Amino acid sequence: MEDSEQLLAVRSEESQRNGRCSLDTKTVEDFRRRLKYFFMNPCEKYRARGRKPWKLMIQILKIAITTVQLVSFGLSNEMMVTFKDENLMTFRNLFLKGYKDHRHRSLSLYTKRDVNEHIHYIINRYTNLQNLTVGNLAYELINGDYTPLTLCQVFYRNSTIDPENDTFDIDPHIDKDCISIHPMQSLSNNTLATHPNFSLDFRRLLSVNIYLTLKTINLQTVRHHELPDCYDFHIVIIFDNRAHSGKIKVDIENDVRIYECSDWNVEAGKNDYLLLSFDSVVVLACFASLILCIRSVIHGIQLQFEFNIFFHAYYNKTVSWSDRMEFVNGWYMLIIVSDIMTITGSVLKIGIQTKFLTNYDVCSILLGTATMLVWVGVIRYLSFFKKYNILILTLRAALPNVFRFCVCAAMIYLGYCFCGWIVLGPYHDKFRTLAKVTECLFSLLNGDDMFSTFLRMRDKTYMVWLFSRLYLYSFISIFIYMVLSLFIALINDTYETIKKDKEPVSQLQAFIAECIDQPESGRYQITDESTCCMFSRDVSDISEEKH
Repeated sequence: MEDSEQLLAVRSEESQRNGRCSLDTKTVEDFRRRLKYFFMNPCEKYRARGRKPWKLMIQILKIAITTVQLVSFGLSNEMMVTFKDENLMTFRNLFLKGYKDHRHRSLSLYTKRDVNEHIHYIINRYTNLQNLTVGNLAYELINGDYTPLTLCQVFYRNSTIDPENDTFDIDPHIDKDCISIHPMQSLSNNTLATHPNFSLDFRRLLSVNIYLTLKTINLQTVRHHELPDCYDFHIVIIFDNRAHSGKIKVDIENDVRIYECSDWNVEAGKNDYLLLSFDSVVVLACFASLILCIRSVIHGIQLQFEFNIFFHAYYNKTVSWSDRMEFVNGWYMLIIVSDIMTITGSVLKIGIQTKFLTNYDVCSILLGTATMLVWVGVIRYLSFFKKYNILILTLRAALPNVFRFCVCAAMIYLGYCFCGWIVLGPYHDKFRTLAKVTECLFSLLNGDDMFSTFLRMRDKTYMVWLFSRLYLYSFISIFIYMVLSLFIALINDTYETIKKDKEPVSQLQAFIAECIDQPESGRYQITDESTCCMFSRDVSDISEEKH
């Protein structure tokens, strides 16, 4: 009797163990199938569960509407930038005596008479502006009075300089003396010389700054069915004498303020409302895309934690960081950033069109970057086809090695930048500042402008000439013949490995590859909630058994 009871107990334990094994196998297969479904492309997911690929359709729609929006804003922004540049050229021709197109070279004066004549010339041009200009320029009105022209000189305080005896006594503190000249006021040739407390002492003079403000309206936008903007041009004409080298540089700086005109009446057509409606559609599409992508990212993070618990419970293994990061879809992160920038830029664009805002530069940066990211995201959908996936696979596989290689190369590059700046800067325009050095060396790295860089060092001292040759030859030899060649070889090796289907398989991919169920098999109709509940219950049971 006792033997029969023991036999029944053993058989009961075996049946429970077999049931436990079959249940474990089913749970593993269900979870493996769930992971495989998560990493399917939209078309495979549609075949597996019949769910429409809303994210894919919205992304395709976004490519079209964001591009159209960018082109529309680009034309408007181009008119604004062209208007600002042409007005700056107008100011240079109006206020700089004898100005011609100097190809970005500043106008220079060398005598006291030239400086005084130039200052009088600017003042006379400003007071007679209405009779000279062919544009819609006008003086700024504040409380019913025109804004005056302000003439300021900046100079050292109480200094005595005697180059003949090689002596000087300088107070380094800087003073500023200004006078105001109203637009309707006429000046004689000796006005500045006889003005109380205002005279130019060129030995301690640092600069003469002339401030004036003009207004105008950009009417060309009317032809494109947009409301015109009003512009305030805050102009500064600078006579720069900080070097005290006998050469005073003259240039114009222009600060523009764009704002809504106080009173306007334009027979507006339907285009304004169509543009606002179109921008609203863009905002709604991007908002829907943002919500769907955030939901997918959150789902991926939750699935990552479940996979980590699963591997620890069933296989007693720790999931590597690279495997865990595969659950965070980088394309979704790119789309989220693009959507946020598009929504923000579209809101700014609506504000610009309705004349509540004038942040053209911020809006153009947001919309331009967002559109670039949208078009880059097209590669994700091309990667669904194996023959088009080679670029993404190569970049992803080569990125760690490329990053380490670039860090090492950057150390050498920065060393050459600092050396060229401090040694060749005083003798070569392309090495005058650290920013110019980096640009010059990058141009040399790409084989651009080599001969002119060598040529402009020929007339220097022999020591500088010899150093420049050693510097340039060594840089070109190291970076073009060695660093650049190794960089290309690094990419080529990764490309050949990917081309031969030798991409390394991660632990996660190997686990998913064991699932043989195809999207058309009908095995993916199980809901995520039931699988999740079954998985959680079984993992807790296994953990209790281990303890």
